[in-house]
Amino acid sequence: MTAHPMNRTSHRTSHRTSHRTRRTGDRTDRTGTHPTLHPAPHPARPALVLVAHGSRDPRALSTVRTLLDRVRDLRPTLPVHLGHIELNEPLLPATLATLAARGDTDAVLVPLLLGRGYHVKRDIPEMAAAAPVRARVAAPLGPHPLLVETLYARLVEAGWRAPVDEAERRASAVVLAAAGSRDPDSAADTRRTARLLAERLGVPVTPAYASAATPTVRTAVRALTARGRHRTAVASYFTAPGRFATECARAAPGTAAEPLGAHPAMARLILHRYDRACEADGARDAA
Repeated sequence: MTAHPMNRTSHRTSHRTSHRTRRTGDRTDRTGTHPTLHPAPHPARPALVLVAHGSRDPRALSTVRTLLDRVRDLRPTLPVHLGHIELNEPLLPATLATLAARGDTDAVLVPLLLGRGYHVKRDIPEMAAAAPVRARVAAPLGPHPLLVETLYARLVEAGWRAPVDEAERRASAVVLAAAGSRDPDSAADTRRTARLLAERLGVPVTPAYASAATPTVRTAVRALTARGRHRTAVASYFTAPGRFATECARAAPGTAAEPLGAHPAMARLILHRYDRACEADGARDAA
């Protein structure tokens, strides 16, 4: 039986239309009946630039590089770079210039610093303002519970143990040894960390400083001993080994913890500060 010419024409037209629909794929899927979604690609996130202070102690640079590797392991697709304020290469301006030369236009600077001192308020923002890329400065690492987690872990590694009874608790204390700053906000941040650590340990924690502020670690230890706190440990509130950390550890009457270093919680905290800076910037853009 011969098909009607009109039916053959309609069939060919329908076939060509269906074929074109399947080929385009922008409105329907390969069956020509169900919508196919093509989400827009996510914009590239800003590079993370970890800003370290710099140190003449080679252990500091090694520690910071290990910490960078931990950050990269946690977020493999995120570009992570290092810049120093002084003393070590690469310096922060050089890192930002390298990003610009590679075509990167956006960066978030995360200070590897523990409070709001001069470097956080002046040095890093001035370098960011002069950068050839759009550079935003995240908050310093402290105060934050993840720092307290790291301080606690370092104390335990050094041999500190919780008091077993009330008499031992009354004899126990910790000195939180920090770099020190004349900036009152920096001192307030250190005191806040000391309070958080005291809550974690269940014993008093006294802030003490290596320079620019009082008391020193030795003075703090003597004051605690005079109050009957003969079981005193020193927690090292430094991001990496260096002269100040070494001097403070020597002043400890017994247990002296290592610096914060490349503890896994430190890597998580760096990414937390990065994410918060990105969220704040996105909120400003939306407004």
